[in-house]
Amino acid sequence: MEPLDWLMIAGYFALLLGVAWWVIRKKNETADDYFLAGRNLGWFIIGASIFASNIGSEHLVGLAGSGATDGVAMAHYELHAWCLLILGWIMAPFYMRSKVFTMPEFLERRFSPHARTILSLISLFAYVLTKIAVGIFAGGIVFATLLPEIHLGPLNSFWLGSILVLLLTGAYTILGGLRAVAYTEALQTFILVFGSALVTFYGLRALGDGSIMAGWGNLREIAGSEMFNLWKPIVRAGAEGTWEPIREISASGEIVKEAWYFNGNYPWLSMLFCAPIIGLWYWCTDQYIVQRMLGAPNEKEARRGTIFASGLKLLPVFLFIIPGMICFALAKSGTVAALSAEMINPDTGEVIRENAQAAFPLLVQHVLPAGFRGIVVAGLLAALMSSLAGVLNATATLFTMDFYSRIKKNVDQKRLIWIGRVATAVLVCIGLLWIPVIQGAKGLYDYLQGVQAYLAPPIFVVFFFGVFVKRLNGPGCLATLVVGFALGLFRLAVDTPAALMGHVYEEGTFLWIVNNIFFQYYSIIILIVCIITFYVVSYATKAPDYEKISGLTFGTVTDDHRKDSRSSRTFADYFWSGLVIVFILAAYLYFRG
Repeated sequence: MEPLDWLMIAGYFALLLGVAWWVIRKKNETADDYFLAGRNLGWFIIGASIFASNIGSEHLVGLAGSGATDGVAMAHYELHAWCLLILGWIMAPFYMRSKVFTMPEFLERRFSPHARTILSLISLFAYVLTKIAVGIFAGGIVFATLLPEIHLGPLNSFWLGSILVLLLTGAYTILGGLRAVAYTEALQTFILVFGSALVTFYGLRALGDGSIMAGWGNLREIAGSEMFNLWKPIVRAGAEGTWEPIREISASGEIVKEAWYFNGNYPWLSMLFCAPIIGLWYWCTDQYIVQRMLGAPNEKEARRGTIFASGLKLLPVFLFIIPGMICFALAKSGTVAALSAEMINPDTGEVIRENAQAAFPLLVQHVLPAGFRGIVVAGLLAALMSSLAGVLNATATLFTMDFYSRIKKNVDQKRLIWIGRVATAVLVCIGLLWIPVIQGAKGLYDYLQGVQAYLAPPIFVVFFFGVFVKRLNGPGCLATLVVGFALGLFRLAVDTPAALMGHVYEEGTFLWIVNNIFFQYYSIIILIVCIITFYVVSYATKAPDYEKISGLTFGTVTDDHRKDSRSSRTFADYFWSGLVIVFILAAYLYFRG
């Protein structure tokens, strides 16, 4: 880092704090103002805020690291931009007409208060495991890579970076609420996209000796067809064409882990059936994302915001996965000696998986010129802070509106805002304590997708089946959430000792089998169990009162509801949505190896 780089970073913080201060000056008088920005966000702010909230630590650290080890396999998740179109075109009308603050509150309107409570608990639990702790952890990774020499007493650069990102983000989030989060995220979106594009540009130039096209050709040659293939085999073929298990060997030569059905590279079967479930849960039912859309004044602005966000969502494949692959290619080819020393095991010639998580910041450190490096570091910080700010605000909203306001009736609006801030601080402390678990996982993105895969199926089932099938009722919803959540918690309880202590269960035992099932296959099992539970319990109990759920399912939508939705649609909405789908299909056709 040179003086010009620090000047760029200082400029970013000055601009960010200026925007935050401008927004914070608009006082939040009511819960609507603080948690939903007064329901007055335009489509541009909504789309940019959704994108910036999503593009955070798991992309900067985890997704680039996955690109360095597994190629474009994880692009499946990034090509889920179509899920945002489902949110805007299908789910938004139900959410907007219900006028809810939170997704659990929608479940209460559709099913029962108990369903709201269970989903709120699941969501708060998930935010600690998949968003708050991961965001803090990734901030530490970036600082540890770019500024490894900084220490303060017993704290190294990793912990200093984690705490600094948390404190800076928490300051404007707690003071300004969703309006501060949304407007600062809109600014951070452009800094993030521009900075990440610079990494791809200079990385390809370095790989092609000054030529972008030559760099892309060299990348395809060095990475090979397997890394450019989205559709990985279900199992890996052995050297003689036979099917063999995947094994982890200890230093003494003993097999410490074996999995017959996991090739470590995201097989196509699980990506085809599991990844869309996680995508639809995340983009269409998660408070963290949908809260921005709920801040829209009407269905038209909400839908356009999701369409804009879906277009932006196509960028991460080229802004994060490809740079990770570039880092691998530069290291593998020896073009950048420093990267080879950091990334490649000299004995095996393979990528050091632990170091791969630093692929993106390593490229920033070794490839970018002075000045541009500062812009990209500002982009890194923008992504980390925007993602963390989003989850802090969502957490405050969930706790305050779904728990505190239901226990304490007729509470003063300012009291609600204060309670949300306190709850956020407590959950952040819990997130800090969870960081060692993430450090023991195979990779940041692997950890994140694993936890989400265990928590997503029951939530997906109750929302989508609940909207499409009016006969499904409250007892069925409650049973589905409890059963699905219990299955996910059980898998986490089995996996956590292995992540923390390297504990290996005795081969052939039930716990060994559970621990070795590929996480996406386990997620599919949870999905099937949840669907069966939902239908069996619902049809074994009384049908819901259809008048009470009017407008909340397709079967209870009135003619007036349909007329209002149709009147809000324009040709531009159809055109841009279609263009997004065309780009997604083109990406699937190109990345076939």
